[in-house]
Amino acid sequence: MSALTKHRPWLAAILGLILTGLGHLYLRRWRRAALWVLLTFAVSAVFVPPEAFDPLTGGATIPPSEFAAVLRELAPILAVSFASVLDAFFLGLRQAAEAQAQADRSAAEDADTDASTATVADPEADAVTCPECGREVDADIDFCHWCTTRLDEPTDR
Repeated sequence: MSALTKHRPWLAAILGLILTGLGHLYLRRWRRAALWVLLTFAVSAVFVPPEAFDPLTGGATIPPSEFAAVLRELAPILAVSFASVLDAFFLGLRQAAEAQAQADRSAAEDADTDASTATVADPEADAVTCPECGREVDADIDFCHWCTTRLDEPTDR
């Protein structure tokens, strides 16, 4: 697993903390990011009174006595944002696991193929795949016309 794949879930979560939906954008989940942003706006419109934003937009510092009350009023938005961060983190974990599984399958397929012989894709067809580039070539010629690798006769296993 590459270093980027290992750090990807954490980076998505950190970006999600900065701005709701940003972690999903980093993971290239465009619709999911839009859904979280829309959900945040919907929760804001339905559950948060408009006056709750006044202390944040006023430019003045919020006194400690009012800070808890402001946080309580903004709790629905913060809850949705936190859920978005968790979703981005677990989505990043799942993508990392899928990337690792794909790499493992690819490594297993590479180990199974013999680089010195071409394999027949379909016994009834005349198509042969090149062991070097993997493209189909004509069985009548003894080299790959894509990458010029010499093809030997396939051996039965």
